[in-house]
Amino acid sequence: MLRHFAGHLRVWSKGIFLTAVLTCGFVAQAQVAPAQPAENPAPEVQAPEPSAPAAAGQTGDPAPPSGAPLVLTLQDALERAKKNSPEYRSVVTDYGLAKEDKVQARAAVLPGVNFNTSAIYTSVNNLATNGVIAPTPRFIANNSQHEYISQGNVHEDLSLGNVAAFRRTQFLEAAAKARAEIAARGLVVTVVQAYYGFVVAQRKYSTAQRAASEGRHFLDLSQKLEEGGEVAHSDVVKAHIQEQQQQRDLQEAQLEMNRSRLELAVLVFPDFNENFSVVDDLQMPEPLPDFTEVQTAAARKNPELRAAVASLQAARQDVLGSWNGFLPSRSLDYFYGIDATRYATYTDGARNLGSSAVATLQLPIWNWGANRSRLKQADLRRDLAKIELSYTQRALLAKLQTLYDEARTSRSELESLNESAELAAESLRLTTLRYQAGDALVLEVVDAQTTLTQARNAFNDGQARFRLALANLQTLTGNF
Repeated sequence: MLRHFAGHLRVWSKGIFLTAVLTCGFVAQAQVAPAQPAENPAPEVQAPEPSAPAAAGQTGDPAPPSGAPLVLTLQDALERAKKNSPEYRSVVTDYGLAKEDKVQARAAVLPGVNFNTSAIYTSVNNLATNGVIAPTPRFIANNSQHEYISQGNVHEDLSLGNVAAFRRTQFLEAAAKARAEIAARGLVVTVVQAYYGFVVAQRKYSTAQRAASEGRHFLDLSQKLEEGGEVAHSDVVKAHIQEQQQQRDLQEAQLEMNRSRLELAVLVFPDFNENFSVVDDLQMPEPLPDFTEVQTAAARKNPELRAAVASLQAARQDVLGSWNGFLPSRSLDYFYGIDATRYATYTDGARNLGSSAVATLQLPIWNWGANRSRLKQADLRRDLAKIELSYTQRALLAKLQTLYDEARTSRSELESLNESAELAAESLRLTTLRYQAGDALVLEVVDAQTTLTQARNAFNDGQARFRLALANLQTLTGNF
């Protein structure tokens, strides 16, 4: 009988071993097949490469001389912002949590090994049997007055729900990875806006300084002409009013420059640091690629679309896992160790080490509709994910067209804005000469000065507008 029982134990042990091997192989296959789209490395989100630095030596060295301002390039600002932005770090943290969720779900599918040790004491009744007094445990479930259990346990749950949960975490990890890329590209837009906002504010301050200098020069010229009897005193009054307005504009430009500096500093520095400067790399950009190329890049590299697809796949796995409540649940346990009256491998010459196996099958009978309710919830979430994917696809096409038109329009206006600034400078020079010769009115000179300031500021705004439009477009397409 003992040999027969030992034969059963060997058969059960082999069955558990084969089940564990097949389960590991299935998990490995499930880990590779559905996660192939998620394993493709996402394109690194980088800022557009600067066409040329504003001056030689402005490379943004991380360790400037003591007291010297830190010189930042756009790429430096992006790298620093990734480390200090709480919104971006929050999304990256969610991605890290999703990866750990997958590890935990995989562990639930694979067999687990535990080691248990316990000592049980039970009070006894000293009963005489055939004239021999033997201690009998008062609790019929216990085997002896002293019982020592020290066993290793291999446990495996064979459940469709665990497999579906593991595959679901794979897709959720892919969705979290795509959202991290969305956050990275959004951070690029924020940094580009703040960086070039500061560059343009510096340029506008320089333009205001030049306009203030020209206003003082024109006031001196009008006063000299009045002393020579060539112009009326009203020209001096008008020139003085214009000079005062240009001084006020200079103060406003300085205020805006300081504000934009602080806005950029909050993004890129972990502490409050104003001792830095930026590289002015706003040059005439290269032409945009064709819309067909942009569409292809958006279809291939868009993280919003990948996140929506991964969310739909995760919802489908949730539906599959919900069906597990209607199916039998199975588990296997294999024990190896001792369960004896002494904590030893041998007792009175008898071997205490042994093994046993337990197979459990549980059939669901009735749970008041809870399983059906969970299945209905999963169906509702899957239908919502389908609608969200369809909406994401439509919104992507519309947003792509809008952002491309914005970038193309701002790019095409740059040459015109640059030419207008050059013409306004030439117009001021000629109008001032005509005024000196007595052929122009003071209002013409004032109007030429105002036009030149507006034209220069419009050109600077146009360059920053194109860089921002390009960054917004690249949130959908990646770098091109």
